Amino acid sequence: MLVLEYKVKGKQHQYNAIDDAIRTTQFIRNKAIRYWMDAPRELKIDKFALNKYSTELRSCFPFAAELNSMAVQSAAERGWSAISRFYDNTSTKLSDHCKSKKSGKRGFPQFQKDCRSVEYKTSGWKLHKTKRRITFTDKKGIGELKLLGKWDIQFYELKDIKRVRLIRRADGYYAQFCVGIDVVDIQPKTDEEIGLDVGIESFYTDSNGHQEPNPQFLRKAEKSIKHSQRRIYKKAKVSSGRRKARKLYAKKHLKVSRQRIEHAKKLARNVCKSNDLVAYEDLRVSNMVKNHCLAKSISDASWYLFRQWIEYFAVKFDKVAIAVAPHYTSQKCSDCGVIVKKSLSTRTHKCACGWHLHRDTNAAINILNLAKNRGGHPQINATGVETTTLLGEPARSWGFPP
Repeated sequence: MLVLEYKVKGKQHQYNAIDDAIRTTQFIRNKAIRYWMDAPRELKIDKFALNKYSTELRSCFPFAAELNSMAVQSAAERGWSAISRFYDNTSTKLSDHCKSKKSGKRGFPQFQKDCRSVEYKTSGWKLHKTKRRITFTDKKGIGELKLLGKWDIQFYELKDIKRVRLIRRADGYYAQFCVGIDVVDIQPKTDEEIGLDVGIESFYTDSNGHQEPNPQFLRKAEKSIKHSQRRIYKKAKVSSGRRKARKLYAKKHLKVSRQRIEHAKKLARNVCKSNDLVAYEDLRVSNMVKNHCLAKSISDASWYLFRQWIEYFAVKFDKVAIAVAPHYTSQKCSDCGVIVKKSLSTRTHKCACGWHLHRDTNAAINILNLAKNRGGHPQINATGVETTTLLGEPARSWGFPP
């Protein structure tokens, strides 16, 4: 599966129509969850029941009828996605913990307040013959939008485009095309293997001793972000100045997010292209950020994002990516195997056997050795979705990294 993203250009009334379609999507999703919550226990509510209920909503609410019928179904499917995730991750006993150990949201479905996208399936839109413009044909009044981007959608047939999504971001509106093709780019074997130890001092240290510098995008932009945040509160609560200040603040955060994604993607691609086996730690980042002293630095490093791209490119390039348990990888001597206790501030590994090297390099070698001894399990991205542009929040439900 491939996702192509374009920025769309239109007039203000078209942007207002997109916002109206997004609000309708949020309304349908929330009504679907409310319908499930209020339904009696003996009434089985599934995906098909919610699709049928979404059709009833179109007959009851004129603004919902203006949205394309498949877009309404897609909105109801978002509600079912939250419900099914709740069913999959919880047991019948309220006292039990979640069955699944997968990362992500687990709790009771919540009503959405910040929807930023509307999703059309195979109807409700029409591509111009040049494929540089797209027209939305429902009654929301979006009309024809110009597609700005370098990706060549002309290469793909219309029947391969499974969904089209309109997204609102801080810097404008975007259109994503979900193309149902397999993304495979098998690279020649290099007979190289590498272990990676992510950190804060350096972004990662590999088993060859190379240390990739930590870019610290948030730290560098923090002063500017705080300045723009203070400007918000200097404006009147209901004023155009406050709206502009909030938009500027959101743009600065969006820039940091995009920098992190592009940085992680570039490094992961190079690592997977240059090595047949990539070993890394199976870290629980969501637990590590609970340490308020390191939370900002860990989040700024984007370890989990880097891991997601490694898993994706390993599948795409037909390479092997293995996650190993992180226990004692920093304490264990990579030469003789003896545990050498050291604090986090100790950056050099010194063992009685004479092995002397950087702490992170020692950990990276241990990670690689564990992977070669099958101390981990291959990590594969089952969706195989590629994103070809800067990524953002709305892309998550299509399965590729955020």
